Amino acid sequence: MIRSNRQFDPSRIKLLIFDLDGTLIDSRLDLIHTVNATLRHLGRPQLPGDVIATYVGDGAPMLVRRALGDPEDEQLVRQALDFFLAYYREHKLDHTHVYAGIQEALAAIAESTNGLSRKLAVLSNKPVVPSRAIVEALGLKPFFSQVYGGNSFPTKKPDPQGARTLLAENECSPKQALIVGDSSNDVLTGRNAGLWTVGVTYGFAPQTLALTPPDVLVDSPSELAELFHPKITRS
Repeated sequence: MIRSNRQFDPSRIKLLIFDLDGTLIDSRLDLIHTVNATLRHLGRPQLPGDVIATYVGDGAPMLVRRALGDPEDEQLVRQALDFFLAYYREHKLDHTHVYAGIQEALAAIAESTNGLSRKLAVLSNKPVVPSRAIVEALGLKPFFSQVYGGNSFPTKKPDPQGARTLLAENECSPKQALIVGDSSNDVLTGRNAGLWTVGVTYGFAPQTLALTPPDVLVDSPSELAELFHPKITRS
């Protein structure tokens, strides 16, 4: 069900910025396996998948640090991160897949409405190289004009730098753009950049959306499409 705290006019939206993990793709299992492979490599006990899932969203360095229990040994963190990135590079597509209905939703959203052409972009805290590789491998590349990752800029979400860069590159004002994501990080990014915000409850961190409510909350990709095409029937 679509729930609105603050309604936006879809006819005015020229740019949509999408989070990646937990919004467009379900990468949970590959991230869990990579974290636990890293812990095994270091001789540490593995963690439950549900615990690891709560650590996702702030980029690989923070994911690794949290999995290690936030140690003071920076050399250990660096060693763990290097292994994590190397392992994930090889296993990032073992189980990762596009959420059902996402491709149809993206096609509907990008469709011109009343002569308005919309641009779509990805802004993830995942490193940019695997982000772009996953987007391309899963057939999502044609939908997006830009794909930026957590190391594309000096700062990560919720800092607004990435969102502001996308606004400038697309010659778009903040009120003509919105960000779609599954966590408070995405909502806060939108607020910090002056964008409209849409939260999805099917991702990794829906509990954080209760604490940081977006302008609009949806439960499925088909509801994302319905925001821009109200006559679309949800499956």
